[in-house]
Amino acid sequence: MKSTGIIRKVDELGRIVLPIELRRMLEIEEHDPLEIAVEDERIILRKHLPACVFCGAAEDLIEYRGKRVCGRCLQALNEENE
Repeated sequence: MKSTGIIRKVDELGRIVLPIELRRMLEIEEHDPLEIAVEDERIILRKHLPACVFCGAAEDLIEYRGKRVCGRCLQALNEENE
């Protein structure tokens, strides 16, 4: 893990501000969803990328009934229902 040397305080509502330099470097825009994970005693923030609900693939996605499904899984579902 690479340290940036940047320190921010948590405000009374539990928020922190991500510095503009980091947002630009990681291409995080206003209103982008961020995933929050915990590993040991670390809090990890990463840009949320939509993925297939079945296999986790991030390419070739379509939305079906509010869920994202990749083309390969959709094809497998269609074959199962034939």
